[in-house]
Order: sequence, then C-alpha cells, then structure tokens
Amino acid sequence: MKNIDSTSHVRGESVYLDDVPVVRGTLYACVFDSPVAHGKLKSIDTSEAEKSEGVVRVITAKDLIGENQIGGIVPDEPLLADGEVHFQGMPIAIVVAESEELARKAAKKITVEIDELTPVTDPRVAAANGDLIVPPKKFVMGDTAAAFAGCEHVFEGKVEINGQEHLYIETQGAYAVPTENGGLKVYSSTQGPTAVQRAVCRVTGMAMHQVEVDVQRLGGGFGGKEDQANAWAGIVAVATQLTGRPVKYALHRMEDMRMTGKRHPYSADYRIGLDRDTKIVAYEVTFYQNAGASCDLSPPVLERTLFHCTNSYFVPNVTATAYCCRTNLPPNTAFRGFGGPQGMFVIESAIAHAAEKLGVKAAEIQRRNLLEDGDEFPYGQIAESDAVTSWTQADAKYDLAALQQEADDFNASSKYFRKGVATMPVCFGISFTKTPMNQARSLVHVYTDGSVAVSTGAVEMGQGVNTKMAQVAAKMFGLDIGQVKVHTTNTLRIANTSPTAASAAADLNGKATQIACETIRKRLLEVALPLVEAASVDELSLQDGYVHRNGEKTSLDWQTLVMDAHLQRVNLSEHSHYATPGIGFDWSTAKGHPFAYHVYGTAIVGVTVDCLRGRYEVDYVLCCHDFGTSMNTAVDLGQIEGGIVQGIGWMTMEEVVYDENGKLRSNALSTYKVPDIYSVPKEIAVLPLETTRENLAIFNSKAVGEPPLMYGIGAYFAIRNAVMSYTDCSPAFDLPFTPEKVLMSLYRS
Repeated sequence: MKNIDSTSHVRGESVYLDDVPVVRGTLYACVFDSPVAHGKLKSIDTSEAEKSEGVVRVITAKDLIGENQIGGIVPDEPLLADGEVHFQGMPIAIVVAESEELARKAAKKITVEIDELTPVTDPRVAAANGDLIVPPKKFVMGDTAAAFAGCEHVFEGKVEINGQEHLYIETQGAYAVPTENGGLKVYSSTQGPTAVQRAVCRVTGMAMHQVEVDVQRLGGGFGGKEDQANAWAGIVAVATQLTGRPVKYALHRMEDMRMTGKRHPYSADYRIGLDRDTKIVAYEVTFYQNAGASCDLSPPVLERTLFHCTNSYFVPNVTATAYCCRTNLPPNTAFRGFGGPQGMFVIESAIAHAAEKLGVKAAEIQRRNLLEDGDEFPYGQIAESDAVTSWTQADAKYDLAALQQEADDFNASSKYFRKGVATMPVCFGISFTKTPMNQARSLVHVYTDGSVAVSTGAVEMGQGVNTKMAQVAAKMFGLDIGQVKVHTTNTLRIANTSPTAASAAADLNGKATQIACETIRKRLLEVALPLVEAASVDELSLQDGYVHRNGEKTSLDWQTLVMDAHLQRVNLSEHSHYATPGIGFDWSTAKGHPFAYHVYGTAIVGVTVDCLRGRYEVDYVLCCHDFGTSMNTAVDLGQIEGGIVQGIGWMTMEEVVYDENGKLRSNALSTYKVPDIYSVPKEIAVLPLETTRENLAIFNSKAVGEPPLMYGIGAYFAIRNAVMSYTDCSPAFDLPFTPEKVLMSLYRS
C-alpha cells in the first residue's frame, strides 16, 4: 500500500488549482505591488490601466465593500495598501481583465506617488526602535544567574539564521465563482480552508455560510500556504464581488517569490554554562525574530522557537527571551518546523562553541546531556523521552566512533579534501501550541453499494494525508482501500477546520475518521448479529469484505450487510469530532503540557569538503527515527528523506538576500539555489526506532512531516568540522554555510 495519488500524478491527471475548469465569463486578476519597501502612499493613477484593452475594472482600497484587513492574530495587514506601503511587493491595486496577459499588461501602466521612508530590515534595529508586533515572550526555569556563578566553563556568542523560500512547485493562487443568492465559491491553494473563508468574509463583508472554500490538493505548501493564501483568495473574492463574474489569479514564480514571506530569519545571542563533566548547567538565549511588515503567524512561530530552545537536552536552568520584530520585508510565515529549527540551531551552535573551546567532540556534550524520562522541559511538561534510546540505537547500527575515525584517518592523509562528521539529535513536540486548534472533524458516508466516502479538514499537499485517511477507513471497515474515496477539503462538509500544519493533520483528522467509522461499524455489527447467529457484537469483526465471528469468516459479505442495514433504516453516515485530550498551556505562567507527544531521533551526518574551492558533498545522513508504528512506511520514508534534503538546503545553499532597501535580490531560481539531484546526500539511511511506548497518534503511529527537517542541521556542523580540520579559524555561526562562506572561512587569514 503506497500513495493513492501516485498513478494520477505520474499520468498528469491530478487536479491542482490551475487545472480547475474555468466557468464561461471568467476574468483574470493581476496585482500592482509596491516598488518600495516603506513610504507614504500619496496617490495612485490607474487611468491608463483602466483604458487598456480588455480591462474590466481596477480596484484599490477605497473600492472594498468589506474591511480592508486580513490580519488574523493582529489586525495589521491590509489587503490593499492604503496610506502607507510597508514592503516591496505589497499589493496596492488589482487589475481585472478578460485574460491573464491583458491584466498583466495593464498593471504595468499604473503609477504611484510615494514619499519614501527609511526601511528597516534588521530585527535588532527594529527591537532597538521598540517596533515589536507583540510583547516579548519568555521561558524561565531554575535560576540562571546563580547557576552561571557556579559553572566551570561559560561561553557566549552570536548566531545569524537566514530565511528560506518555500518554493512549492505550485505557486499561490485562487479562483472565485459567484453562486446563487449572493454566495461565493472559492477554489484556493491553501493549507487552511477556514482561514481563507474568514479572510474572504472579512474583505467582502459576507457571512461565513455564504462562502464555500474548496481545496482539491496543493502542489506543495511547507507552511507557505497556511496563512499567506488568504491574500490571494481575498483578492479574487473582492474582484468577483465587484464585477459579478468569476475571477482567477495564479501567481507567476517571480511574483510569488517577491510578494510572499519566507521562513523567519533570526538573530540570537546565547550564553551556555557547563560543569567540569560537561553537563550543561545553565543556558540563556535571546532571539530576535524578523517578522516582516505584519504579524501573519510570527507570534506562534516565535513561541515554538522557545518551546524548542533546548532541543533534546535537559538543562536545569534556562532563561529564554524572544522578540517579534517588525521590519519592512514581506510578512514572514510558517515553514516546516515552525520556528523549532531556529531554536534548535542556536543551542547546537552553543554546544559546538563549547566543544571547540574545551577540545572535545560536540557529540560528547550532546550525549551527556540528552533528556531522560522524568526530566522537565523549560515550559513545564515532563519528558517521556526516547532521546537516549534513539542515540544508542543509531550508534549501535552505524557506529559513530568508526565513522569519526574514518574521517580522521582520511583527513590525516588528504591535502585538499577534508571530511567532517556531526551528530544531530532531535526532539520535536507534536500539537498546535494554541490548544483550541487541536480539534478536527470527519464526515463518513457508506453507500448502499458498499463504497465509502470520507471528507476531513486535512489538505493533501504531497505528504500523503489522503492516503492515510483512506487507510483508516479501510482498516476500520475491513475493506480494500480501492473501496474508499477521500474527497476534497470543503468548508461546507467540514466547518471550522484547523490548518493542515504542525504535523498534526493525520493525527487529528485520522482520529476523527476513526471515531466516525467506529460508530458506523457498531451499527452494522448490530444488524449482523442475528444474521450470523452471534451471541454478542464482541464476537464479530469486519475483515476482507466479510463479517467474521470469533475470527472465522461467515457468509455475510460487506455489501449485503450494508444493504440490509439501509433497508432497516440504519444510519450509514457519521460526522464525528476529535479533540486531543490532556493538553494545555498557560502563557500567564509560561508553563503547561502543550504537546500530545514528542518525536525523537538521532542523525549522523558526514560530508567531504573541497578545501581549494569551498565546495562540498554530503556523503551520508544515517538516522534512527521515531516512527511510532508507521501506518505507511513508503509515505513516511518519503517525508523523512524530503525533510532531510530540505533541511540541508536551508543549512547550506538556500540564501535569501534582501538589499538595504528591502528589495529581494534572490528573486529567481538563477539567484536562489535549492538542492537538486546532484546535491542530495549520497546515502540516506533510516532506522525505525524500536520502542513499545504508546502515544496519542492515530494507530500509535507518529507525526513525520516536520521532525526530519531538523536532521539537516547536522550538515552545517559536519561542514564546519571539516573546515576546522583544515584551518585554525573558527567559522561564525551564520547560516546558510554556502560554498562562498566556506571558502572565506578556509582562507580568512
């Protein structure tokens, strides 16, 4: 059992936003966006655009019927600029025309008068100016001031963390179609259908029951379509409302890169204290998050940075402070890991710093400080830890000492090539940290021919969630998966959805589907009871399309049972609800139990660096990963391998560059580099963690979307170790570690 979409994908039959058949009379939108990063918007001249061929209407902020606002957490994000512009790429006007080409041609004729203001692109400058989106967040455990006084070793430093472009294959887009009685149907490339529904209602002034949002699938999301899809849906909805005709907008790649936010860049300061046995006693860290021009999802991203600031380690004394800094860049947003990787990178940098100064391997400090059962996280949750187990199993399988010795022997005899080895333990919490978001619903229909339809709030974006939902239904009813169809994600069938994010979609929606199927299954077994002459339903099960009694197959097949139930007027549909139990967090005390469980793992990463040219290859990523009981090993391995490569890309080559005027310079695939087939690791090996520990995930599986990305962090430190074996320099903790930076580090003197 692999991915149910594989066949349609390779045949080119899978439907994405741009494949939705257009309705007669459809218009096409194009945005005119701000050419400067910060300034007073004095005037907008749309007259030439309005006279252009095929143009039906040009829309500015004054034309909106609803509220000019799409900010969800903080109302600080206008749909269209009004009075000020806050970043290059900020939408100012919408051109609506008879074709995409004519809309784009006309948009170029719009002119604006802007009194430019000095843009801020550095989060530390924003913090110094007091320009914060929300008040600072802080975690405190123990007493760091007292603990540092008793430390044998104290080290401090600075870390710079760059952003990352999502570069989903399918760009942002939406298509709005008017429906009867003043309604609206919006096809959106979004991870959050309900978020789009709310945004559309806000800018149009419509009620939520008038707006239907439908999502077939996404061509990738990685968090970039969790909140940022709202703007494009709002734009086509407003255009449809004002023209009375369907309107479509699918962004071109360079538009998408220019106008959308990225993974949050951070700047951070750390201070780490160890005892004589290299146990970490105290850790202080201050994060400066570059949020961009408006809130978007920056506060919850910032919070998850704090939640993961100590990664897989137990540190008894922690003070972690985080600032959400407003700058004149596009609003940065969710990205796979959601702030967690940034927090992890800083403590890994602090450990690498300490190891270098003490003359020991970082792995020694990492191993000595891993979380154990009963240890407390800085936010109050008590660990049920497999950190040591994953390290031990990885070491037993791959032999870290032998790999390190192999690298050392190579380096001793090689003049211009050096090998580096690094270990990367991972501990990642699974749940939305905003507790009310941890809920989901599922609608299951069993039809009289025995086929099954499933609708949930989960959005398929290449991660295989539809396959897992189909597996849940098939397993619960004892059917072949071909008898189950998972339908589009639609706000009329499943209302008030949480976004497909936080690695929680399969758990939440799978549990809801399981509950719905179990309810229907019990009804069917009650019908079967007299038909197979069983004493109680406890004797009965559904397997391989038949009713079984005490494990033995009966003559009562699934389709006959379903039809009999229908003739007896038994309900063959169920709409169920699931909410993760036992979780909660109180920000007034900054303590609680925010995660249903944690995913643990350990990776060993090896690289070879060409010390003449600064180039490098990743030789291997060998990891022991906590699958739980995998529902679908092929799908999960795909997620792990993809996550590792995406993480390596962020660490080594994906450099987002804005100039001092806030203009994106890495604005195309010629200037923004992502891993290709030649830059992926030569070997990726994944050992499933052996554990009997139970969890709250569906069928005791574990979330697999985000945690593997963090293994890629090991590539940074492996390259750094290789560089340090060649030269006496100590490279700054400044990611990505591009070949240019490697070369500069090798020959800094």
